[in-house]
Amino acid sequence: MSANKLLIASVAALALVVGVGWISATRGAEPAVVVPPPALDNPKKDGALQTAVVAGGCFWGVQGVFEHVRGVHEVLAGYAGGSRPTAQYEEVSTGRTGHAESVQITFDPREVTYGELLQIYFSVAHDPTQLDRQGPDSGSQYRSAVFYADATQRRIAENYIAQLNQSKSFAAPVVTRVDALRGFYPAEGYHQDFYLKNPQYPYIVINDLPKIRNLKVLFPEYYRDSPVTTGIR
Repeated sequence: MSANKLLIASVAALALVVGVGWISATRGAEPAVVVPPPALDNPKKDGALQTAVVAGGCFWGVQGVFEHVRGVHEVLAGYAGGSRPTAQYEEVSTGRTGHAESVQITFDPREVTYGELLQIYFSVAHDPTQLDRQGPDSGSQYRSAVFYADATQRRIAENYIAQLNQSKSFAAPVVTRVDALRGFYPAEGYHQDFYLKNPQYPYIVINDLPKIRNLKVLFPEYYRDSPVTTGIR
């Protein structure tokens, strides 16, 4: 290694250490909260695979959580809330596109219900009381939102939020938006399965791996060790 490359590597390593320390000193993973199951939900039943679209901060961690849920067949990281032409990471990151970093969950209704997915979402995947931010990330692209595909999903989501607020499951009100799904646009390939490809990445270690551990502890009946993957590189 040349002297210049060695200097560059040393500076990069120092920056990484400082960055990890800064994130740890500011905000790490949002704490998990034990929440009751939804009072209104679909029963488990035979039928075609279904999809759910939710947003809860950086999509790396939310995708990672649901890839470990039994009954889930695929989880795509992507964008929802804006238009197709602006569904690109650089544009979404400006916070001016209307998009939120989201995940599309394809699940088997015989194994897990829409309401059960929402219970995991509200409990361990993110903090639904934070407005336009999650952990170290801020901006409308990191908002908490449920994008419903039909009237049934809308009714379950709205009733559940009302239930959580009425029961005071959280110390602050749930600010999760419930919006109609106008379109879901998969993110760039390097974002897919990011936590699985980069398990030692500081952001993942500090913010996202704790969420997956919380899933295993709080929802052992839904947790599976071997996650599903997108297979996208």
